[in-house]
Amino acid sequence: METINAHAAFLCNYEVMQILQQLKDNTQKKHKREASLATVTYETVHYLQDTECKNQSEEMIQKFLEGMKKFKLTKMEKLMMVNTPPRTELEIQLIVQESEERLSEEEVRAIIDLVNEIFPTPAT
Repeated sequence: METINAHAAFLCNYEVMQILQQLKDNTQKKHKREASLATVTYETVHYLQDTECKNQSEEMIQKFLEGMKKFKLTKMEKLMMVNTPPRTELEIQLIVQESEERLSEEEVRAIIDLVNEIFPTPAT
């Protein structure tokens, strides 16, 4: 029977990238027997470096989550917004179940403004 880890939680992409980068650094120092783990770690870090999390920091994420407390959203919805910050009303509709019933137009606009303030669009 499985035991439940009370400290287990969902991680955002930024946290996953940080953990895997540390693991990658540690793995490179160890034996080659962990080659498959090193490959998965490398591929995942490589993928995550092309996502929004490469421009994020712990402070930004904390500030965003603090600002999101006033909205009645689930932890998973907030996590999805950290991983893929919504910049349009449509993106919020795709993330938040029944968003039209749960969020007013002002709240949707406030979320978008908060996203743009804390997670500015990187210059291309």
